[in-house]
Amino acid sequence: MTHTRDSCAARDEADPLRGARDRFSLPPGMIYLDGNSLGVLPRGVSERVAHVVAAEWGEGLISSWNTAGWIDLPARVGARIAPLIGAQGHEVIAADSTSVNLFKLAAAGARLQRPRRAVVTEPGNFPTDLYILQGLEGWLGGEIEVRVVGRDQLMDALDEDVALLVLTQVHYKTGALHDMAALTARAHAVGALALWDLSHSAGALPVDLNGVGADLAVGCGYKFLNGGPGAPAFMFVAGRWQDKIATPLSGWMGHAEPFAFHDQYQPAPGIRRLLTGTPPVLGLSVLEAALSAFADVSMAAVRTKSMALGDLFLDLVEARLPGAGFEIACPRDANARGSQVSLRHPDGYAIIQALIERGVVGDFRSPDILRFGLTPLYVGYADIWDAVDRLCAVMATGLWQESRFHVRAAVT
Repeated sequence: MTHTRDSCAARDEADPLRGARDRFSLPPGMIYLDGNSLGVLPRGVSERVAHVVAAEWGEGLISSWNTAGWIDLPARVGARIAPLIGAQGHEVIAADSTSVNLFKLAAAGARLQRPRRAVVTEPGNFPTDLYILQGLEGWLGGEIEVRVVGRDQLMDALDEDVALLVLTQVHYKTGALHDMAALTARAHAVGALALWDLSHSAGALPVDLNGVGADLAVGCGYKFLNGGPGAPAFMFVAGRWQDKIATPLSGWMGHAEPFAFHDQYQPAPGIRRLLTGTPPVLGLSVLEAALSAFADVSMAAVRTKSMALGDLFLDLVEARLPGAGFEIACPRDANARGSQVSLRHPDGYAIIQALIERGVVGDFRSPDILRFGLTPLYVGYADIWDAVDRLCAVMATGLWQESRFHVRAAVT
């Protein structure tokens, strides 16, 4: 198919999701392709934060834990996330960070499976996932053994020694999409549990945790869910495990009667036992307001557009940038990738910095990955045309070769 800017604009006009863009506050002239690192600001969030600060905190003060429902925010936000990941409202709770939640659920899942010891994951998984598992292995002093297995060997690695499979559904660098249903089924066939990290998939593609029989899951709130920098994360525990699971971080908010102030810990019923400390009211309020952007949105339509945006981007790169040194680093088949495209280039960092100066925001992942997150709610087909057009200009002019673009910032 031959693409032109006019044909891309026509696709935007016909897009069933085109009205969703108005739900977000985008800086003028910016093409934002970094939704898999930080989603943009949804409209209404600023007003919500102002109300929480001025009225609920400023005037209501301590009474707002009851009158404004602060105490219920973890469960309330979790219930709003649940439909986006194929879960029931009582199976999801918002709290802490992805890393802390992964620690809690990996430890809890491994304990459920004793005396099995093996925890299977893959090399190149997001670093915090690997680090958390390595730390857990060290702290438990031999009670678990982390096995890092290549992607093409995962099925064979799942045997009767395995307690837990821990994988990220969408690879953070390449966007490669795991077959969650097949891997979960294989884990169950050998008596293991499956724990999925949904950080790069929740809000970007349809996820059906209960449909595939997943046991546990975590995910962040600041990427495709648009909950803001450092937004609270979430946990999923299938209903069948909720009264059997035990958290290693048995804080007071996970107690059956937190305001009875007993000396001895007694876990709350259901998923609330996984809470630890005081809920971050401001962060949870932002995330709750941000999730309104998904009201009446079909995740099937989101997925269809996401795949089309990715195909368009790759088509244009192949057609307009032959010989520029780029290599496609994501699956070419849209069904096999998440909502991102990735290119490989030896000068990827400098090219991304030059592109950002031209108003196209992507990000860089070491050593050579240019990564572009595709958020169908606010990214259009003409945006993709313009982004590649500006990439062509960066390469044609050699702008990226300027020394200022080669100075590494703390965050890439």
